Amino acid sequence: MTAPKPAEPATTASDTAAEQYVLTLSCPDKQGIVHAVSSYLFMTGCNIEDSQQFGDHDTGLFFMRVHFSADAGVDVAKLRASFAAIGESFHMDWQIHLASERMRVVLMVSKFGHCLNDLLFRSGTGALPVEIVAVVSNHTDFAELVASYGIPFRHIPVTKDTKAQAEAQLLELVRGENVELVVLARYMQVLSDDLCKQLSGRIINIHHSFLPSFKGAKPYHQAHARGVKLIGATAHYVTADLDEGPIIEQEVERVGHGVTPDQLVATGRDVECQALARAVKWHAERRILLNGRRTVVFP
Repeated sequence: MTAPKPAEPATTASDTAAEQYVLTLSCPDKQGIVHAVSSYLFMTGCNIEDSQQFGDHDTGLFFMRVHFSADAGVDVAKLRASFAAIGESFHMDWQIHLASERMRVVLMVSKFGHCLNDLLFRSGTGALPVEIVAVVSNHTDFAELVASYGIPFRHIPVTKDTKAQAEAQLLELVRGENVELVVLARYMQVLSDDLCKQLSGRIINIHHSFLPSFKGAKPYHQAHARGVKLIGATAHYVTADLDEGPIIEQEVERVGHGVTPDQLVATGRDVECQALARAVKWHAERRILLNGRRTVVFP
């Protein structure tokens, strides 16, 4: 006769890994905001892991990002419902999300694939906390590259006469796939004002930082002819004002007098990839809050 096995210990809330959440908010600056938020989290059994805040004296706005954990029995729906009263009392623009939630993203590209390739690789290795649900292009050059990652490729040609239909297809994809962010990874088409408004704060673009000095074709060759000493790139949100949306991140690289135009292009590709990847990562981690024509970026 064998001895009975000892009973398994009962599972307690402390044995269950606490879920991680991110709260972001902006509102008119006034006394009591931090106290109200921290008190709410304490009263709901949450623990603050990290908290960052910024009060902008120029705009009179207050910005905050809180990373916190909550025990079993608390979910994002309950948190949102219970926080609503605080948000209303301070006139907040606020959101609560699961920290583990991978943001659903669409990448758009034309004929330059360095940023696309970089984002695909970073996402595939887990370095970028996003789920790329599709890649959209007005050309077919990168269909095989995208297919190698197991990601759907959508070819949507764009002409002057079909621009409206093409953007309608993009919006249908965004809505149908619950896409939170569209990334223009060197997508060389100007978006309509209407599309920019519909996806305000949800489109990120990358461009070289010579604007407005070297517009048009071959900006790096133009820069070489003028003997530039810095190569740069700017990642920003897209607005109806071309290349003038709120800046998220910028990267620069110093160059010498002996570089060739082709070397400038190669350097430019590197800094474009770096700036865009950081911008997408920060957006996906909900570290960026819009502040009028500027951004607040919590590192």
